Amino acid sequence: MNAPEMLADLSAPPSALVLGKPVVQIQNASVIYPAPDAPVRALHEVNLDIRQGEFISLIGPSGCGKTTLLRVIADLEPITSGTVLVNGLTPHDARLARAYGYVFQAAALLPWRSVLSTVMLPLEIQGTPPETAREIARTQLARVGLAQFEKKYPWQLSGGMQQRVSIARALGFEPKLLMMDEPFGALDEITRDDLNAQLQLLWRREQRTVIFVTHSIAEAVYLSSRIVVMSPRPGRIVKVIDSTLPPDRDLSMRDTPEFMALAHEVREALADGHH
Repeated sequence: MNAPEMLADLSAPPSALVLGKPVVQIQNASVIYPAPDAPVRALHEVNLDIRQGEFISLIGPSGCGKTTLLRVIADLEPITSGTVLVNGLTPHDARLARAYGYVFQAAALLPWRSVLSTVMLPLEIQGTPPETAREIARTQLARVGLAQFEKKYPWQLSGGMQQRVSIARALGFEPKLLMMDEPFGALDEITRDDLNAQLQLLWRREQRTVIFVTHSIAEAVYLSSRIVVMSPRPGRIVKVIDSTLPPDRDLSMRDTPEFMALAHEVREALADGHH
């Protein structure tokens, strides 16, 4: 089943991107890790505003601080200097307010919990009544095309299905901000393409704000409304590229001159970052 078929029962996504107020505001953010020989500078004076409804991809070489920046926003890493606000709150307060969902590189599913109970888990932790949590979990599983798999266990699912469960779990409490740390990097190309198409449809339909870490130029160009190119360590923003592609996209667009031109611009910015 491909991505459009998985979402066939959902209403058509909007064709225009409507941006709202700033959701994430980063000013002069630096992260330095102490070390016995010399401090490791992971991020250096990063400045970035992300508005409601944007799909932002962070791309750069391995070790450039993409995941560190995402973890700073999510209150999983402290900053050494600078400021970060999420919906006007510190990352810590935003986390306590459950202002975002987070999808890790690995699906991190519990082998003893079924698909349905896995998606219910964050809702149970926050005290949602069981019947309400079950209904919400079933709705989210339907959104990612897994309505028929709620009784299965992680070991009975493919890698792509496991990541879809992880996405459904992150969406369970209806976060307006979704952070994704290279969630499709370990998947085969066909599965990755299907999940890219599904995620793009989901984003357009629900107009959530997404911050997405990737090493793939094609993935960043296909998914994003803006692409943030980062330099090798210490991580800094080399260039922010606005997408010229229409919000309404499908995978065939990757063969168009517009797509290739945008990919070339990203590739050049990555090369410039090394210099």
